Amino acid sequence: MFRLETEVDKGRRTLLSRRLRDDNTAGSPELRVLRTDPAGQEIPLEVWALDELGAVAGGLTGRTWAYWLHVDQLWVDARHRGCGLGSRLLAEAERVAGADRACTRSRLETWGFQAPDFYRKRGYEVSGQVENYPPGVTEFIMTKNLS
Repeated sequence: MFRLETEVDKGRRTLLSRRLRDDNTAGSPELRVLRTDPAGQEIPLEVWALDELGAVAGGLTGRTWAYWLHVDQLWVDARHRGCGLGSRLLAEAERVAGADRACTRSRLETWGFQAPDFYRKRGYEVSGQVENYPPGVTEFIMTKNLS
């Protein structure tokens, strides 16, 4: 007999994550090798654009893992859009990921109303898409070779 619960439980989430990681490592020779490599550690990567007063004009947050850069968020304040700041933020993240962390690929997700064309112009290709996520919106999974 099992009892199902829907409560948020940080301790259980940590336990679940550890157990899944262990099972995945046991089931994949590639992951076993990766876990012994420095690239097997997920490392945050952040790039900030500050204006003359030190306020955030834009930023990129992501992480590197397994020789990949994963871009989580890229945002530029409306007052600074159209001047290449987003391109600079992305290029700097790609530079750090490639030069300092040996990443060879980059990936991200973006919605159809956000910036798929922005990323295409910077060398990203659609690797997949999810229709109606959220309803009425298409999510694009995009990747790029950094080498």
